[in-house]
Amino acid sequence: MTTRHFLTLLDLSTGELEQLIQRASELKKMQHAGEIFEPLKNQVLGMIFEKSSTRTRVSFETGMAQFGGSAIFLSSRDTQLGRGEPIEDSARVLSSMVDAVIIRTFEHQMVERFADYSSVPVINALTDDYHPCQLLADMQTYVEHRGSIRGKTVTWIGDGNNMCHSYMNAALRFGFHLNITTPEGYEPKSEVGQQPATKTENRTSSFTLMNDPIEAATGSDLIVTDVWASMGQEDESSTRNEVFKRYQVDSELMSHANSDALFMHCLPAHRGEEVSAEVIDGKQSVVWDEAENRLHAQKALLEFLLSQ
Repeated sequence: MTTRHFLTLLDLSTGELEQLIQRASELKKMQHAGEIFEPLKNQVLGMIFEKSSTRTRVSFETGMAQFGGSAIFLSSRDTQLGRGEPIEDSARVLSSMVDAVIIRTFEHQMVERFADYSSVPVINALTDDYHPCQLLADMQTYVEHRGSIRGKTVTWIGDGNNMCHSYMNAALRFGFHLNITTPEGYEPKSEVGQQPATKTENRTSSFTLMNDPIEAATGSDLIVTDVWASMGQEDESSTRNEVFKRYQVDSELMSHANSDALFMHCLPAHRGEEVSAEVIDGKQSVVWDEAENRLHAQKALLEFLLSQ
């Protein structure tokens, strides 16, 4: 049987993703009820981290423990990958010893090469181009609060980064329209998913690219943002803070969205920069449910991949 990987949302069909979201909510209810469920007993997850992490590491380790398995944390400082061992060699060796591998790194090509030589499922736990596990949690959170996201309007505000790219993939798979609003020069990569439509075109495509955040937020059902300077961009912080200052999600911007619109942020957040405290800590914010759902969505993903 062919090994399935999860490097972007597009690796799974719409039906599989919707099934995953439903299963994540089921697993959440089971865990909250104290039910013991150990489908991965005695299985081991290898976790390669070349970038720092809080939510990703804790959620995957906790998920494996709750499923009866275990997880091994591998940083670049502690493995031969950090000393120049070819990715292909590491993939062959690690996949002969563990049942699945997650990788959090910089270049997306690294996880692709690792997956090519791995005999077990490989999960992208974040690269510079994509963050698909976060989107599973985001979609689960929206469904739990508002029902199906199909046909809704989602607005991405800020940098055209890995989260933006994954929202573009999500728009294709989950059937919502995505407004993307960024400063000029900070747009997402045009080759991701499909070429975004311009604001002068009709909205039959999955994405509309804009520069005006108020225009983008108007009539939206979900507003999403992220930090202005991602990991590895710290030296650009002062420049980015100036460029992005009109893209802060505050109460004024949220007032242009639908009255029942939700606000999401993958965290960590910088209050007073990409989002105001009154929004992230306000009634429309679901960021804490979103963060918790990383655990449940990733458990559903592990169960899915390891049962193929």
